[in-house]
Formats: sequence, C-alpha cells, structure tokens
Amino acid sequence: MVEVRARRLAAAVLAAAAVLGAGTACGIADAGEESVAGKDALVIGVNGDQPGLGESRGDGSFTGFDVDIAKEIARRMGVRPGDVTFKRVTSATREKMLQDGDVDLVVASYSITPERKVKVSFAGPYYVAHQDILVRRSEARDIRNIDDLKGRRLCRVPGSVSFPRVHDEQGVAALPVEASGYAGCLTELTGERLDAVSTDDLILAGLAAKASGGALTLVNAPFTDEPYGVGIRKGDVDGCEAVNKAITGMYQDGTAPRLLDKWFRPAGLKATTTVPQFEGCV
Repeated sequence: MVEVRARRLAAAVLAAAAVLGAGTACGIADAGEESVAGKDALVIGVNGDQPGLGESRGDGSFTGFDVDIAKEIARRMGVRPGDVTFKRVTSATREKMLQDGDVDLVVASYSITPERKVKVSFAGPYYVAHQDILVRRSEARDIRNIDDLKGRRLCRVPGSVSFPRVHDEQGVAALPVEASGYAGCLTELTGERLDAVSTDDLILAGLAAKASGGALTLVNAPFTDEPYGVGIRKGDVDGCEAVNKAITGMYQDGTAPRLLDKWFRPAGLKATTTVPQFEGCV
C-alpha cells in the first residue's frame, strides 16, 4: 500500500512538473511574440505637423524624414511595406501609446532623455540633432549665434523647452513671441513679426525647406545635443537590437545620408552622416 501511494505521489509530481514546464515554455514564447523583432506587421507612430520630419497629407498618409526612416527600419526587419501602418502621435501621447500597445515603434523626433527611459525603451539614436537658429536670409549676417538673439524677437511655443534653453539656461535676453506650434513660428518669421526661431535643427531645416524662395536659412551654430531615438516597449531588448542593426545598415550603405540630403539640404543643414553612438539596449 505504501509503495502504491509512493508511486501515485511520484506520478502526480511529474504531471505537475510537466504542466509547469509547459506553462513556462508558453510564457517564453509569448514574451518572444511581444517583441517587435518577431512581428510580420508593424504599427509605427509618427508626427503629423512637422514639415520635413513627419507631416500628414490630405489622403491620410504621412511624409518626411522620420517616415522614411521608419519605412527603412521596417523593411530591414523583414516587414513588407503593405504591412506597415502609420499612426499620428504627439509629445503628450507617445509614451502611453507605446505602453498600451497602440503602436509598436515611435519615430517622431523623439529625444532620448532619462525621464522618458523610465517609461519606455529606446533604440538608436538614428540621428543626433542640435538646437540651432532659423532666420530670414536677409538677416543672416546679423544673427550668427545664440548671443546675437539678445533683444530680438524669438518664437516661444507653449510646452516646448526650446525658448527656456535660450532665455533661462543660456541667459540670453531674447524677447518671446508666442505661437501655438512651430508651423505658427514659420508664419510669424516669414511675416517679419519675429526675428528668429530656435529649436532642433532638423525641425528648423524642415521649416526652411517649406518656406518659398529660399527666404530662410539655418545659422548652423548648434548649442545642444538632441539624440532622436526610436521609442519601443519597455524591456524589448530583442526589438531594440533589431532596430539598431537596421539603423547601422542605413548609415553603412548610404541610405541615411541620402535621406538627410533629400529632406534637409535645401535649408543648408550641415548634417552628420556617420553612425550615431547608440544608447544601449538595457
């Protein structure tokens, strides 16, 4: 009787171990399936109101440098163009859309910061932008660097840190002129209601390219580093490494320099065309 009970107990233990093992295996598989590295289709978040970077068109599609970078990343990860969907994101929605699974990646002039890395992970950066200054070409000789903004009318966008970096951090007494967004700054600058716009150089280059007749130009006097990363679900190391591999390939075969030239050369941006130093996938 004792032997029978022992055999039954041993059988029960083995059965439980088999179930537990199966559950653990499923858990591993599920975790792998959640990585963007194993997906056959991708939803990618992009901006819709930044000329040259991410801009929505009347037919619901998107165009810009970030959009082209996103398409290249997806292609190099084995996802067919027809299986890539773009969704518009904003500065206020990016983290939540990643956390909720509404998007798989975010490519949207998304600067990598310690505060953001608490909520999401980042691949890249795919480019290191710099805060610079955009002026009317007729005034380029008078505004050569950040110090020349003293006493001049500078665009201020609510919620953006660009004006405070000039006025508060750098101590340059520029005069604020409010605009709802950088498209509004462009209107004010071309209308001569302000003297300069200062924010990330890729954004400025996009604005300059949109202005007619080459009326605007970049000062090319950068004073900050803004590493643009690819936002990804927190902890997706496999996905991060796959995106980094795609970014590296884009620089090595000349795709990234070609796209930088395509979108920003008309504004005179002196773009960096070497592979950026990655942040690491941890």
